[in-house]
Amino acid sequence: MTVPLLLPVAMIIAPVQESPPGTQVPPIAIPAPAPAQSTPDAAPQTQSEAPTPADSDAVELADPLADPETTPSDHAAMADAGVPEDPLEGFNRAMFGVHQGLDKALYRPVAMGYKHVVPKPVRSGLRNFFRNLSEPVVFLNYLLQLRFGKAGRTLVRFGINSTVGLGGLVDVAASKEIGLPYKENNFGDTLAYYGVGPGPYLFLPLTGPTTLRDILGGPLDGSVLRIALVKPFGRWEYQVSSAVISGLDRRAESDPELRALFAGAVDPYATLRSVWLQNRAAEVSELRHHRRAAPSVPELTDPLQDPAASPEAPPSDARELQDPLVDPAAVTPH
Repeated sequence: MTVPLLLPVAMIIAPVQESPPGTQVPPIAIPAPAPAQSTPDAAPQTQSEAPTPADSDAVELADPLADPETTPSDHAAMADAGVPEDPLEGFNRAMFGVHQGLDKALYRPVAMGYKHVVPKPVRSGLRNFFRNLSEPVVFLNYLLQLRFGKAGRTLVRFGINSTVGLGGLVDVAASKEIGLPYKENNFGDTLAYYGVGPGPYLFLPLTGPTTLRDILGGPLDGSVLRIALVKPFGRWEYQVSSAVISGLDRRAESDPELRALFAGAVDPYATLRSVWLQNRAAEVSELRHHRRAAPSVPELTDPLQDPAASPEAPPSDARELQDPLVDPAAVTPH
């Protein structure tokens, strides 16, 4: 009875004894028991439930403010939504599209042809001529803004260029010897000078970016020209020709800047709007700077200084300002 009982033990030990000394036995990989299989009610884990390296929350973890369902174009649209200066954005974008189509098909080719066909001295002479005819508008608006010094210099400039400058063809007043360069000023600037808001931003074909305030000031400037100038310059033929030549000249001269501005722009309309509004705000700020009173300068240089206080009479709590840890009640006056 002993042999049959020891036979299973011998069969188990026998393979180990058959391996020669020095022979490496490959290890046996024992899988770790899964917690889900410990109970009979748990379902085995399938391959679809296993986590993948590219988790769906990776985008959200990379940028907690980014919506994974939002495309880059949606981000651009969200950035432009709710611009307070542009409540008519839908209309303006449509007009911008019309303008871009006209500019590509007609306006830019004609302007660049004008630049290449007409010699530069002739173009400069025409530009100076039309600028000189606009000097009465500049002069009147300086008077309305009570800037009499600039109004006087504008009047002198107009007289010099109209006589010595051959009717304005040569800008003699802007030379280094005289030093009276051209300064643009219109009724839109006068309205802004007295605090009139710009109103909604507008974009009009073949006109470009503007505001309601500047649009309203345009007819008043034209009325001044018709009254101040002699009869031939007030006719519609002159008005149309001057507008066409001046517009073509401005478009040709601004072409490099426009191409550089739109080269890397994701949204050309928003880019042009932002640049134009910033430049216009800087011009209005420069206009209003002349109205600031001089006593406000000390307050700007030292924001902690009280403009109403006299420098000879320091405040009674000077010790408290010098040492904020000192109890004011414990300070004894000298």
